[in-house]
Amino acid sequence: MNVVLDTNVLVSAMLSPGRKAYSILQAVVFGDHQMVFDSRIMDEYENVLRYEKFKFDENDIEAILSLIKEYGIHIVARPLRSISFNDESDRKFFEVAKASGAVLVIGNLKHFPSDPEIISVSDFYGRFLD
Repeated sequence: MNVVLDTNVLVSAMLSPGRKAYSILQAVVFGDHQMVFDSRIMDEYENVLRYEKFKFDENDIEAILSLIKEYGIHIVARPLRSISFNDESDRKFFEVAKASGAVLVIGNLKHFPSDPEIISVSDFYGRFLD
C-alpha cells in the first residue's frame, strides 16, 4: 500500500520510538508499505526535522531522509485547486496522496477535508499494523 506521512507524524516517530507513529515509519521505510513524497514534502521534512526545538541528531536526520529517498516513491503531483485548506501548507500532502492513490496518515484530522483515504495515526496502526 502507498502511504503519505504528514510531517507531524514523522516528527512524532522520531520523538517517540516505540510508539504508534514510530511503528508506522518503520513499516513504510522498511517495506511493508511504500512511502510516497514529492519535492515539496521532502523540503518540509528536511526543514522541520532541523528545527532547533527538536534537537534531533544530524546523523539521525540524514539517515531517515536517505531511507525515505531510497525506498520511497518520488512523484510530481498535479495541483488540486478545487479543495480549500485552512493551512495551505497541508495541500501538498493531499495532492501527493490523491495523485498516487496513497493513504494519507496525519496527526490531526481537522486540518484536512473529509476523505476515507485520510486517516489518523491510531486508525492506520489499528487497521494495518496491530
